[in-house]
Amino acid sequence: MPFVETGFPGLIIFEPAVYQDNRGYFFESFNEKIFSEQGILTRFLQDNQSSSEYGVIRGLHFQLPPFAQSKLVRVLSGKILDVGVDMRQGSSTYGKVFQIELSAENKKQLYLPKGFAHGFSVLSEKAEVLYKCDAFYNKQSEEGILFNDPDLNIDWQIPNDKIKVSDKDQSNKLFMDIKAGFLFGG
Repeated sequence: MPFVETGFPGLIIFEPAVYQDNRGYFFESFNEKIFSEQGILTRFLQDNQSSSEYGVIRGLHFQLPPFAQSKLVRVLSGKILDVGVDMRQGSSTYGKVFQIELSAENKKQLYLPKGFAHGFSVLSEKAEVLYKCDAFYNKQSEEGILFNDPDLNIDWQIPNDKIKVSDKDQSNKLFMDIKAGFLFGG
């Protein structure tokens, strides 16, 4: 099975079958039928792509309901530490952090359902990240958790003197101060 459970309800690692030969490789990065057979009935509407250099931390981002987004994240080049924070009240993993290394080499992808804040740090010299979203960007509902929230204690695997964070992300709120209204549906 190409799906790996994470211990976080609904948060799933997708490991596509990769076919390699002397020409290179081929894989299906997304197939709606395979995802729906896993119970992931997400209809993706928007793709986002970023390019960043070593030390960049993007996040932790989310959109408030009713504009919340599920995401399918993968790396086109380089390597990142991908991070999800469960914000769904009533979830057994509420307030907990999930981390995974995603890279162009390992071709793993992370599916984050609605109710997760998302961010990543760039561990390679450069990285290109692509993620699919099931809702359009809505500026008015955009929120974020402070990347260095002491309660979450995320190890971004970047030395403090090498961290690069946008001014916007440096002004995000602490997790305990956010009332997002995400409820776990079981």
